[in-house]
Amino acid sequence: MSKPESNLCSFHESPLTNSDFCNSFVLTATSNTACNLAHVAVIIPVYNEAASLPLVLQDLPLVGRLIVVDNASNDESANVAKKLGAEVISENRRGYGSACLAGIAHLNSLIQAKEYQPEIVVFLDGDFSDYPQDLITLLEPIQLHKADFVLGSRIKGDRESGAMPPQSIYGNKLACFLIWLFWGAKYTDLGPFRAITWVGLQSLNMQDTNYGWTVEMQIKAHLKGLRMMEVPVRYRRRIGISKISGTISGTIKAGYKILYTIARYRWLTLGN
Repeated sequence: MSKPESNLCSFHESPLTNSDFCNSFVLTATSNTACNLAHVAVIIPVYNEAASLPLVLQDLPLVGRLIVVDNASNDESANVAKKLGAEVISENRRGYGSACLAGIAHLNSLIQAKEYQPEIVVFLDGDFSDYPQDLITLLEPIQLHKADFVLGSRIKGDRESGAMPPQSIYGNKLACFLIWLFWGAKYTDLGPFRAITWVGLQSLNMQDTNYGWTVEMQIKAHLKGLRMMEVPVRYRRRIGISKISGTISGTIKAGYKILYTIARYRWLTLGN
């Protein structure tokens, strides 16, 4: 029996030095099937990630549009991203969700100007805790028309010891349990590394501006009937101190907002 062809790709690993990054592709197809990531857009929200960004961008497969959203950094994050060929926009309203929303708004502006049309949008952190190469794993179920929304699960994947502190692990378990209890949606993680079709993303009407962003997307994806799938992704200790789990105040704020978001949508969907 012949081995079925795959539409996935392997990539040459090389530093991103091309200023025309957004239209560049350095690909080697693993089969006879044409490989093209021209319609994949990656949004990377950053806050003081100048030290880690070069590593993230070097390991990231070349895609159609790479958007780095500088969320009022105090370091050289924006300049570093520009020098490495990324498309950089600024969002001065602090918050993870605010940065992601700014990236989406930028994609909408490109569509309106008829400059670019994404089919899939990937969200990736800029702290080098995720493995950017795992982008291909995230994209596969969508490319094969098996899913509309793919979540990279750090719980299912290989995780470096200490990469997720206890409060993150137990907080994730509690949030995922509540989502299952209230809506029957099965998740193992609230990880930031995720891919979603552009059509699916637009249907969610995302609104949260900070810590509730990831859980809002997962709840709404279920409520909207998107085909969801989790895939294992690798995870390591981030470069620098986490803005959430790295401080007591960040942990408390994030935990409160995640639980508040779950409670809010539970109230809104009662009787539905």
